[in-house]
Amino acid sequence: MSKKILVVAAHPDDELLGPGGTVASHSSCGDQVTIAFIADADSARYDKVKMQTVRNDAIQAAQHLGVCDVQFAGLPDQGLDALPILKITQWIENVLRDTQPQIIYTHHFGDINRDHRVVYEAALTAARPYSAPYVERILCYETPSATEWAGSSVADAFAPNVFVDISQHLESKINAMSAYETEIRDFPHPRSLEAIRVRAATWGSVIGVTAAEAFVLVRETIR
Repeated sequence: MSKKILVVAAHPDDELLGPGGTVASHSSCGDQVTIAFIADADSARYDKVKMQTVRNDAIQAAQHLGVCDVQFAGLPDQGLDALPILKITQWIENVLRDTQPQIIYTHHFGDINRDHRVVYEAALTAARPYSAPYVERILCYETPSATEWAGSSVADAFAPNVFVDISQHLESKINAMSAYETEIRDFPHPRSLEAIRVRAATWGSVIGVTAAEAFVLVRETIR
């Protein structure tokens, strides 16, 4: 039976760097995937024209992954911690009511990027069991260039306990990432296509496959 999947991402390209292959895998199985971007408004990094380009890239990347719906909150990039978290939580709650996903993927709580931490907190609040009883699993993904720079605190470390074989979907992830011309960097930057391949191969070696993605299971409800 197909499932409904929601990926909650702070910024366009976050949805690819961590769970892109897994998203493609869900789509290939007939699951309905929605991606919700929170911080996609103009910021110190990008003006309005460039942010619209990034939005267009996000839509194109979603098509490569077979995503059925893409939503944008339009909140300020690198400015989520200056907003009342209730505003972010309520927007996610509306997406949850519309999509009623069984599985949610969102950022890891230990990321150095403050937007990521805020999105994690808002997503978990929005998906609390009494408000969203249909949610069965919540998993956190890594975001290369943010997760690994969080410092040496054990409490913030990304320690995955769920692995997804993406051997058959790695090329879809790479092709989708290629749509983000403004976000790709040269190797050995973590957001280079070569580094994405290496990371997938590294996680794959953990479970004995050619490519994998890793997640932290935050909550699972078995009914």
